[in-house]
Amino acid sequence: MKPLLLSFLFSIITSIAYAHLGSLEGRVTDAGSGLPLRGVSVQLVGIGKSTLTDELGRYRFTGLVASGYKLEFSHIGYAPQVQDVVVANELTTKVQIKMAASPVTLSTVTISGLKAPDQQLISSLDIRIRPITNSQEILRIVPGLFIGQHAGGGKAEQIFLRGFDIDHGTDIRLSVDGMPVNMVSHAHGQGYADLHFVIPELVENVDFKKGPYTTDKGNFTTAGWADLKTKKTLEHSFIKLEGGQYGTFRAVGGLDLLGQKGKEKNQSAYLASEYSYSDSYFDNPQKFKRFNLQGRYHGHLSSNTNLTLSGSTFWSKWNHSGQIPERAVESGLTGFFGSVDPTEGGQTSRTNLNAETVTVTNSGYTIKNQLFYSNYNFELYSNFTFFLKDSINGDQIRQKEKRDLYGYNGSISRTNYVSNISFTTTAGLQYRQDLTRGTELSHTKNRTEILERQQYGNINEINAAAYLDELIQFSDNFSLNAGVRLDYFRNQYEDLLLTTPKKQSTAAIVSPKLNLYYTVNPGLQLYFNSGKSFHSNDTRVVVAENGRQTLPPAYGFDAGTIFKPFPKLLINAAAWYLWLQQEFVYVGDEGVVEPSGKTRRYGLDFSMRYQLSRHLYADLDLNAAKPRAIDAEAGQDYLPLAPILTSAGGLSLRNSGAWSGSLRYRYMGSRPANEDNSIVAKGYFVNDLQLNYTKSRYAFGLSIQNLFNTRWKETQFATESRLKGETASVEEIHFTPGTPFAAKLSFTYFLK
Repeated sequence: MKPLLLSFLFSIITSIAYAHLGSLEGRVTDAGSGLPLRGVSVQLVGIGKSTLTDELGRYRFTGLVASGYKLEFSHIGYAPQVQDVVVANELTTKVQIKMAASPVTLSTVTISGLKAPDQQLISSLDIRIRPITNSQEILRIVPGLFIGQHAGGGKAEQIFLRGFDIDHGTDIRLSVDGMPVNMVSHAHGQGYADLHFVIPELVENVDFKKGPYTTDKGNFTTAGWADLKTKKTLEHSFIKLEGGQYGTFRAVGGLDLLGQKGKEKNQSAYLASEYSYSDSYFDNPQKFKRFNLQGRYHGHLSSNTNLTLSGSTFWSKWNHSGQIPERAVESGLTGFFGSVDPTEGGQTSRTNLNAETVTVTNSGYTIKNQLFYSNYNFELYSNFTFFLKDSINGDQIRQKEKRDLYGYNGSISRTNYVSNISFTTTAGLQYRQDLTRGTELSHTKNRTEILERQQYGNINEINAAAYLDELIQFSDNFSLNAGVRLDYFRNQYEDLLLTTPKKQSTAAIVSPKLNLYYTVNPGLQLYFNSGKSFHSNDTRVVVAENGRQTLPPAYGFDAGTIFKPFPKLLINAAAWYLWLQQEFVYVGDEGVVEPSGKTRRYGLDFSMRYQLSRHLYADLDLNAAKPRAIDAEAGQDYLPLAPILTSAGGLSLRNSGAWSGSLRYRYMGSRPANEDNSIVAKGYFVNDLQLNYTKSRYAFGLSIQNLFNTRWKETQFATESRLKGETASVEEIHFTPGTPFAAKLSFTYFLK
């Protein structure tokens, strides 16, 4: 009884003492837009207490002895602030802070233990230092991610990352403002991810993580994920015109609808549009046209709830030269930039609606709700094998679909404290349903005549998920993040070529995650990430195999460090390993991606950012991987087109008066194009240049792709084909040529 009585008396005395202590709270906003800033580090200097602002820019300290304190605020891209405050007993002192945007200096960047699980130092720096001139540059913000275009400007790019030929999205999850980009059971290939509906000038940030370690990210997150965040407000209205070689023209504009009066009420709204046209550098003009329109509103439903509404529509149409075999160029049948089948091309469109609310309750709960909808249309004509199957009409195919995509993302989280240990618990629900009409693969001629429908049906695919995530902050130095998610799939297919009833299959998978972070000091952090994820299979494959395993798992880990050996040098390095139960493999004679066997990959990632002077920054990404098929014989176990060694880097000039720009390089090493490495896809080294001159009311820009006019092959495939007049098929490299020297000028006018 005596120990219990003493404990009871101690808790009463502690409560009485605590009741007389004071507290400190406030809100941090962007000085320009008036919008709340999330993730700002707020520190009580000298006493070891720190926190981060929440979704509404709010922070709070409790249990403070009456005294004077010094508050320090820091955030990448903003000038740090220090505020002296006085806290009184039994009172709450409120301090509101407006942080002004400021040039990035690496000497002020610190590695925060509080931000460890979602620390984005590399991408936060890159988006502010490197100019982004097109949609492709957005994805290249992810270190080690390479892309290649192989069907004109309108088709989604081929993606390479961490020893993966991801095709168009089989093993990376892409999203925009939380809305999925990857299309499941797509007419062209599983996970097809087309980002061309994003206007580059509206991208504010790119969050990413390599590997299957994030609890709220599910399907396709084997190699990693990237979420593009578009701006909630425009700094000012603008009009931009671009023109360049090869009949290239682009116009983009953004209109701030509410102006300063809206910002004073913590509201913003804008409308932006883009139109582009290009014949491109191919002998067969691609006549590429693209139109984008996007609107966004951000405001408050109440003092505790933010509302963001956005809508966009996108349309694109193009011709393309397709992939050409090396022998066709060597024989003179076509030029390096020529075409074997000039009737290839396509068109696509996507319309999106997105509504998000974020509520932070007085009791400390953060509640997020998101509803989204997309209407999507796609039609593509391709010819990979020419006259291999049909020596008279050729092998042209049409892939076509119409799709409605509905979805919901919701979560609730709260941070609780036990002594000095914080527990942030997050529970979430996700739902996605894809309904397609007339998903088609047909043998066609000249885009006008259907010779044979090979696949034609309707898809109804549901992915529902629930997850639980726990972040335990033991101290400012050490944290543990553990989570688990459950994904459920229901795949249904109605074959319109047969009279059989709809086929259906269901499956579920559990994916645990465990991540550890130890921050030695503001210049050194060590981390270990581990987790399980998966990629789904195409509905048509699933139902054809009578419900066989549809969710092959992937297991991976990273052991890495974020390191600042010198004030102006930041390094991120990691060793990683990834095992997949099932691989997707490109089949050249069909022009499709099919599932294969078990694989493993391991490698090293290295990223460096260095500030050479007040205005000049250098960056380097170096990525090495060893991808192999596990069950195949030695020498027959290569993964076709999987990158082995890649590197990217360059110099960026920022904040040097009116001048800014960058000189960059991309290098991809040669890699096997088939399983026994008897056919090799040759590597390339390409340089790009961007130069800008900016004043308060206008800006001029010069963009040059392939500065030194290198002849290179952007995408390559080992494909069996037969040209007209050939008596036998040949398997060799088919390629799409990379851009030659291509210069473009731009002029931007800012409306104040």
